[in-house]
Amino acid sequence: MFLVVGLGNPGLEYEATRHNLGFKVVAELAGRLGIKTFKEKHQSFLAETNIAGHKVILAQPQTFMNNSGLAVHGILAWHKIEAKGLIVVYDDVDLEVGQIRIREKGSAGGHHGLESIIASLGTTEFARVRLGIGRESLTGDVSDYVLQRIPPTQREPLAEAVMTAADAVEAIIKNGLAPAMNKFNGA
Repeated sequence: MFLVVGLGNPGLEYEATRHNLGFKVVAELAGRLGIKTFKEKHQSFLAETNIAGHKVILAQPQTFMNNSGLAVHGILAWHKIEAKGLIVVYDDVDLEVGQIRIREKGSAGGHHGLESIIASLGTTEFARVRLGIGRESLTGDVSDYVLQRIPPTQREPLAEAVMTAADAVEAIIKNGLAPAMNKFNGA
């Protein structure tokens, strides 16, 4: 069983921001799989489906980014899913706009949503699909940048990245983490 968590912030004011790309990937997966409605449970919007014979739960935590761990921990515990079945999808300022990278574990890299998940689970041993949003010339705190609406020049590459990230999630579930990393991290 897998739990695919797309990170973002609830509310219309955040919908078109860089920080909500994880939500967009979960929505893309839901659309591909014919899912039209999500249930509200465990402080998240959830949908259950199957991919390649595996039961999969799609989740968009509604706890706001910095408290994502509360929702993720609750879903994993309720469904008795181990951390190795968790795939977290999120924006990353340390990758160029539109780049996709899969990681099997590691630090939060300054991403507050990931920090919350690591703190709640007590482990860094879970898969991540990172979508590059760049950081332009910013150093230090990037909070304002990630919460800005996606500018017109980034809309197309980020829309393509959402599609590719959804492909990457499906590849992890269908073929395993190592083959998916080989396929998507080389691009």
